[in-house]
Amino acid sequence: MTTRYEPAIDLSAITAIDVHVHIEVDAHGHSSLPADLSEAASAYFSADAGRPDLDSVAAHYRERSMAAVVFTVDAQTALEHPALSSEEVAEGAARNNDVLIPFGSVDPRQGQAAIDRARHLIEDYGVRGFKFHPTVQGFDPSDEQYFPLYETLQAAGVVALFHTGQTGIGAGMRGGRGFRLALSNPMLLDTVAAEFPDLQIIMAHPSVPWQDEAISVATHKHNTWIDLSGWSPKYFPPQLVRAANSFLKTRILFGSDFPLLTPDRWLRDVEQIEMKPEVMPGILKHNAARLLGLG
Repeated sequence: MTTRYEPAIDLSAITAIDVHVHIEVDAHGHSSLPADLSEAASAYFSADAGRPDLDSVAAHYRERSMAAVVFTVDAQTALEHPALSSEEVAEGAARNNDVLIPFGSVDPRQGQAAIDRARHLIEDYGVRGFKFHPTVQGFDPSDEQYFPLYETLQAAGVVALFHTGQTGIGAGMRGGRGFRLALSNPMLLDTVAAEFPDLQIIMAHPSVPWQDEAISVATHKHNTWIDLSGWSPKYFPPQLVRAANSFLKTRILFGSDFPLLTPDRWLRDVEQIEMKPEVMPGILKHNAARLLGLG
């Protein structure tokens, strides 16, 4: 019998909501990436951060009185590698619903099958959003062929989280393993935000080298948000810090990119930059709580 996720997060008891946490290995030891990509990513990030399973991730965040959005990336078509089960991620989040919030992932290139699976994950498993990685999944998010999928997500009231900017996945490999960085230009999401104005879209990461494009989209389209994952705050572009401190402060979200970047390091490094103390509660918790309907 399917266990449908229902949140049991006590907002008064948590200090932050990390909206960007990867589940990279399942309970059976299966990795989300082929071995060559995993090895190259470890080399790119100059360390093997380890790949904790979902229950270990939950324990990590529970120890820190934090909640976390967890997901995998389904890129079966592009990688020719079986994805982790989003159903298992959702069931794991249901087991740990005091600290975890599940997002699903579907392979957009699977067409109607992706739409059907998205509905299944929403209706039967209670996922609160979907993670997309255009570069790794090999699709142009602005292409009209994917509009029926976005319509499904918009109608269900769930969030769409897109990787933006450069990626360490494939970096240093021959031809970057064929991955195209341009697919993760946040300006491609302007089309999605315009065509689906009630779909809440997270542009993940400081969008290097397209930070100005991401800020432009977020300024113009108020159904878009920016998460601050994947980079130590001390490397944030100055225009992103200015926006987070002022006109985008209600749509900026804390994210780490765990396990590659830990919430502990993010919180330590953010103290080194000029973030206004009065905007931090919103960025760390309240903005995400509002977006995710947690109260």
